[in-house]
Amino acid sequence: MKALHFGAGNIGRGFIGKLLADAGIQLTFADVNQVVLDALNARNEYPVRVVGEEARLEIVKGVNAVSSASDDIIPLIAEVDIVTTAVGPQILERIAGGIAKGLIARSDSGNSRPLNIIACENMVRGTTQLKGHVLKAIPVQYHAWVDANVGFVDSAVDRIVPPSETGTADPLEVTVETFSEWIVDKTQFKGPLPAIPGMELTDNLMAFVERKLFTLNTGHAITAYLGQLAGHQTIRDAILDEHVRKVVKGAMEESGAVLVRRYDFDADKHAAYIQKILGRFENPWLKDDVERVGRQPLRKLSAGDRLIKPTLGTLEYGLPHDNLVTGIAAALHYRSDQDPQAQALTTMLSTLGVQATLAEISGLDADSEVVTAVVKAWNAMA
Repeated sequence: MKALHFGAGNIGRGFIGKLLADAGIQLTFADVNQVVLDALNARNEYPVRVVGEEARLEIVKGVNAVSSASDDIIPLIAEVDIVTTAVGPQILERIAGGIAKGLIARSDSGNSRPLNIIACENMVRGTTQLKGHVLKAIPVQYHAWVDANVGFVDSAVDRIVPPSETGTADPLEVTVETFSEWIVDKTQFKGPLPAIPGMELTDNLMAFVERKLFTLNTGHAITAYLGQLAGHQTIRDAILDEHVRKVVKGAMEESGAVLVRRYDFDADKHAAYIQKILGRFENPWLKDDVERVGRQPLRKLSAGDRLIKPTLGTLEYGLPHDNLVTGIAAALHYRSDQDPQAQALTTMLSTLGVQATLAEISGLDADSEVVTAVVKAWNAMA
């Protein structure tokens, strides 16, 4: 089996690319970082440092790389069995044109072997969004062929992969936590289901997507936002702060109550899952910066993301949401000179005020109880 993976960054190398290569799949990375591309092609392997109670160094072998901005990806898409991505939600539209050209070449060459495309992004149904971008870039006469031969498979991914430490001489070395979870919607595949260790097949993807979004993503973001307000540098330092931890745990319990109602999750098992997430945040070997985790606050405050969506769930079922409200207020205080969205948020707040800014970003009614509560919490923090 052959695979093309878009994104040779830390998540691409440390998570999805590693699982594919470890499964014996012939793997090519596609990226725009020439230093990384040259190193992958010179060595055909790279080190992954897995950190936790049982730290170990693993070597991923038998890989190569091409520029995702070149036409080199076209013949690869025309012949591989699987295409995966770990590029970030904003980049999916950029790579769609190249994927479209590859699918056209695949169709024109008469290759009718099933091809499955899986976007492994930190977003809800990222592959479905990628499919929309790809179909826009393909002439309509190819759409029937794509529908018949290409599976666009949604997935949920979960692994903390912090940036490489400064001073690391090797551009390919990446550090990851021991825990990983890659869950894919088996109903969307074309052809036989793949057997890839570390890939879990399900016919109820949204339950797992929302479990991760409402727990790991919600907790991670609130830890970052409250941590920054409290002057902490790392996620570990923040979650060890008793006040921060109480709010984060409370928010995950509030979002968890939504999951229990919506998907009939076992309440005790979900409580244990929350404890596992808190333990992952405490991992002393993962030096993850609160400023990095908090980036893109406009996206994270949107209606379908990790702060507002679980809050909407509490409204749907008439459940408490005080800690989620605190987390939303903290997000509105997030500041970063490195993040354009943080700067845009600051501009909106100074121009519109807290109430109108939150309503515009989140879609919540400006006069709703939740927005009123967030404004009150925001003012208390200020």
